[in-house]
Amino acid sequence: MNFDFLKPLDDSLLVHAKLQANSSLGQCIEVYTAKGNFPDLSNKKMALVGVEEGRAAVGNYDTGLKLEEIRKELYKLYPGNWPVNIADLGNISKGNTIEDTYFALNEIITYLLKNKIIPIIIGGGQDLTYANYRAYDKLEQTVNIVAVDSKFDLGLIEEDLNSQTFLSKIVMNQPNNLFNYCNIGYQTYFNSQEEIDLLDNLFFETYRLGEVVNSIQIVEPAMRDADIVSIDLSAVRNSDASGNNNASPNGFTGAEICAIARYAGISDKVSSFGIYEFNSKLDVKNQTAQLIAQMIWYFIEGVNYRANDYPFGLKDNYQKYIVPIENEVLNFHKSNKSGRWWMEISLNDNNKFKRHSLIPCTYQDYVCASNQEIPDRWYKTLKKMVQ
Repeated sequence: MNFDFLKPLDDSLLVHAKLQANSSLGQCIEVYTAKGNFPDLSNKKMALVGVEEGRAAVGNYDTGLKLEEIRKELYKLYPGNWPVNIADLGNISKGNTIEDTYFALNEIITYLLKNKIIPIIIGGGQDLTYANYRAYDKLEQTVNIVAVDSKFDLGLIEEDLNSQTFLSKIVMNQPNNLFNYCNIGYQTYFNSQEEIDLLDNLFFETYRLGEVVNSIQIVEPAMRDADIVSIDLSAVRNSDASGNNNASPNGFTGAEICAIARYAGISDKVSSFGIYEFNSKLDVKNQTAQLIAQMIWYFIEGVNYRANDYPFGLKDNYQKYIVPIENEVLNFHKSNKSGRWWMEISLNDNNKFKRHSLIPCTYQDYVCASNQEIPDRWYKTLKKMVQ
């Protein structure tokens, strides 16, 4: 792997890290600096990567600058009761063209994924999610994306790739490896009815802000099914994260977005995690940088508490429940280890979507099926598999 794409962090940041308390993250994370060697990744589970790119961040063009402010806040925090097997790989500089930046990010994420290291991406516009998605091409698998965002970012087909059109590029461009897209926290007045109907017709999942706030647990099965998690800071209300030019009065609170980040970490399946659209020029008292640092902390904690109970073998560690409903028989599986539930779609072994035949769900989905109501997630997944 050519790590020339990565710019080492300024030595002053390393000094800041070493000035923190002995057991803080700043003392535990291996940092790539100009005077230091590149971190040893052989025993790392996660790697932090900054991206200094904001040219396609619509309405938020100064994003991607001063990412060290996030790091300063992260290094102050103390780890929980878990090992700190994390490296900070520095930043990807803005390329001569934005395509150069996408290429560099794609290469680095591909390398990390192949080495089973989870990239934690901080930086510029949410259009970088597209480069993240394209990194999975070389893994030759279909992927699921969860976006925490107040908007769907479909844009117009004829528009260039940017932070408000990247989803349409993911859906339309070849190779098309997207199986499912899930939006968490959209605000209806920011999205046209045509867009809402389109996502519904594609059998994608969408959860309004109010739905999630009223029952944040609905995030867990969605995250459990995700490969890529992309968070736009505009999903957080302005009073909790002012460092974003597109922030609005409504959105998730700091506590809620941290809970969502932890759900992403706990998912056995999530293999890349990005927080986008941080604008340091608008950040009052470093509050947004602090919040991003805490979101990263919660994600790291979640990864370290993964149950690793995805029921590949469906053996003795699971209880199976069979529910006849209409012309179908729904099989539910409950983990004895974590108490989590899955529902199953029966497919032949040649179906290219076999990887998605076990759908994370809740106990409530089982109750609905027992009451002869087909769970929405089961129905939408089936429709995508038989198109």
